[in-house]
This record gives sequence, structure tokens and C-alpha cells, in this order.
Amino acid sequence: MKLFIIFGPHAVGKMTVGQELTKITKLKLFHNHMTIDVVSDLFENIPKERNRLINLFRKEIFEAYSKSDEYGMIFTYMWAFDRKEDWEYIDYVEKLFSSRGAQIYFVELEADYDLRIERNKTENRLLNKPTKRNIEKSESLFRSLENTYRLNSFDGEVSKENYLRIDNSNLRPEEAALIIKNKFSLI
Repeated sequence: MKLFIIFGPHAVGKMTVGQELTKITKLKLFHNHMTIDVVSDLFENIPKERNRLINLFRKEIFEAYSKSDEYGMIFTYMWAFDRKEDWEYIDYVEKLFSSRGAQIYFVELEADYDLRIERNKTENRLLNKPTKRNIEKSESLFRSLENTYRLNSFDGEVSKENYLRIDNSNLRPEEAALIIKNKFSLI
């Protein structure tokens, strides 16, 4: 079993690169909005309950998948490096999978801010992430979180054996996926 955690800031291409990686490997994609979008409308005014449910769904999916005989999973996540809770969450996911014999891989994506603002409006993003379809609201959240958190790591901060950082500002998602596949010899 392999677990790939693809992380980076808003609209950097985590899901899209993950989609391309699933086309050229046996990995399955579990992008973070698969749980966010399930509860976002219903619990829009109850953020504590919304977050509890998102985490509960993810926990159950991770528990079940990590016990399976599947080749592996790609999980996308926006990791705020200045939040202790995010470090603890990544640690929990890593330990759960590794305790069941999985190899863990970390892929950090980075791209120019203005480019990501444009990517925030792409057809694929809007098709797969219903909460992003209100562009004004999505862009406001994008800017707010960018101003609040540090969403890319400092050099050397992610000291993991299987770690790769890709600036995909000038790469197509297919190219980034191929870099990941080749770097980690995926089938």
C-alpha cells in the first residue's frame, strides 16, 4: 500500500495533478473536497459540526482503505504550516497508514499566486468542487487564507524520506504527474 499526500495552497493543482496521476498509475484519488462538499451546504452555518463530520468521514475512509489490499491512495490537503493542528493531522494520517505497512509519500506543489487566482476559476475545479462555484466567495476565501496561514513549507521543513517539491507554475498537470510517477517508480 502507498499513501501519497499531495499538499499545497489553494488552486495549486493538487486535485488535478492527482487526477492525472491516477490515469498513469494504480493509485486512487481521494481529494479533500470529496468530504468537504458533502456537508458544506447543509452545515454552512454550523462550522464546528461541519468540521467534525468532515474529519469523521475522512477518518472512516482512511481506516477502511488502509486495511485494504489496494495499491494506494492519493490524498490532497491544504496544510497550514503554522498550525500545530495541521501537523498533528498529517502525523495521524501518516501513522495510521504506516502502522499497516504502507509507504508514505509527500508531494508539495507550489505555483505563482496570480496564476493560482486564475486556476481558481478553471472548468475542472468548478466541475469537481461545488463549493468553489461561487467565484467571488471562493476568491475571497482564497485571499483570506493566504493572508492568514503559511501554505508552503520552508526549505527543509518537511524532513520526510519520500518527499518531492514541484513548482508547477509552468507545468501541465500531466507533466507534474509524470515527474511524481518517475521519481517514486510507480506502477
